[in-house]
Amino acid sequence: MTEKLVKKFYSEYGIKEWKRLVQDPYHRLEFETTMYFLKKYLPTKGLILDAGCGPGRYTIELAKLGYDVVLLDLTPELLDIAKKKIKKAKVQNRVKQILQGSFTNLSNFKNKTFDGVICLGGALSHIVNRKRRDKSIDELIRVVKKGAPIFVSVISRLAVLKVGLVLFPEEMEIKEIYLKINKTGNYHGGYGFAPCHFYLPDELENSFRKRKVEVIEMIGLEGLASHHRRETNRLFRKYPEGWKNWQKIHMGTCTHPTAVGISEHFMIICRKR
Repeated sequence: MTEKLVKKFYSEYGIKEWKRLVQDPYHRLEFETTMYFLKKYLPTKGLILDAGCGPGRYTIELAKLGYDVVLLDLTPELLDIAKKKIKKAKVQNRVKQILQGSFTNLSNFKNKTFDGVICLGGALSHIVNRKRRDKSIDELIRVVKKGAPIFVSVISRLAVLKVGLVLFPEEMEIKEIYLKINKTGNYHGGYGFAPCHFYLPDELENSFRKRKVEVIEMIGLEGLASHHRRETNRLFRKYPEGWKNWQKIHMGTCTHPTAVGISEHFMIICRKR
């Protein structure tokens, strides 16, 4: 049932998900920070799995950099957008497969197939059931080669609680939303967003540390700017030198544990032992 609700949400969200990461300077923080760390830790070449690829924003960027990419997503409508955008970007030769399905089951792929795996935009968060999340993590690790990097970004529990205070105070009166999120991290849908498990940083880190991976870094993708969309965009528009300074501040602080915890999205980078 949860999977159907996720598919329904993103089939209707459609092109908005393609535009989301570049719609303004605030949202570009997630995209540009992610790309910085992908470039830092990915091998110089190889085959990358984009699990939960959505409309293919990161696939296209990696293809432009010379990587071969396999796409996998739950929602056919998003994959249709990805196919069109890949063709428009003229990177079809770098896209080896486009598959519809869930990364809870990657049985199409042998062990140690990929030179890197990315699972971005909170795709793992949309698996609410813990056993299925654990299975997904196992699968992402299984299909990557030894020594290869794994990048997983999720949606922050603390950030969601904060956004409730800032933007949706009336919903604080609905105890099955925020009190349940605070206690379990789980949200089963019905109030304007797809079902989701919102993570705490130590929860995500521990879920990888107990497996055969080395945790390299944790990054707050919006970092200190989280929930300051208006202010971030104003700085970009009105104060160009200030924006350059803020970018340096952001990149210098985004790995600090506090910045990770409060960020709307945060990412873990691991390496398979």
